[in-house]
Amino acid sequence: MEDVKIAVVVREDLATWQKLNVTAFLASGIGTSYPDVIGEPYEDASGVGYHPMFGHPVLVFAGDAAAVRRAFDRARARGLRLAVYTDDLFATGNDVDNRAAVAKVVTEDLVVAGFAVAGDRRTVDKALDKLKLSG
Repeated sequence: MEDVKIAVVVREDLATWQKLNVTAFLASGIGTSYPDVIGEPYEDASGVGYHPMFGHPVLVFAGDAAAVRRAFDRARARGLRLAVYTDDLFATGNDVDNRAAVAKVVTEDLVVAGFAVAGDRRTVDKALDKLKLSG
């Protein structure tokens, strides 16, 4: 991806530990789905190697539940592929249960704690236009 934007969107009413947990999980979805956004491995001056990371900045946005849902729906409507984290996932402890929790709820009824997206910068910007950077 050349003119790519990677963004994580998190609901601002979550506890700090939840925001961090959601962000980490969602970023992993982008890294596994878009291998071309991953840079080369790192190595320090002592020759110790480290995992590669995104080769692009990751912007983290926040909003209230309505704003997050609006951006989620707008991203979907623009054909962007998303990683999603719902409130139900806070009560699960493994990938199988996570996927089952999402699978049992229709898209319109998902209580979105956050989502991540990677795509054309302009398309992502239009989907996230009313959100503010988290901070």
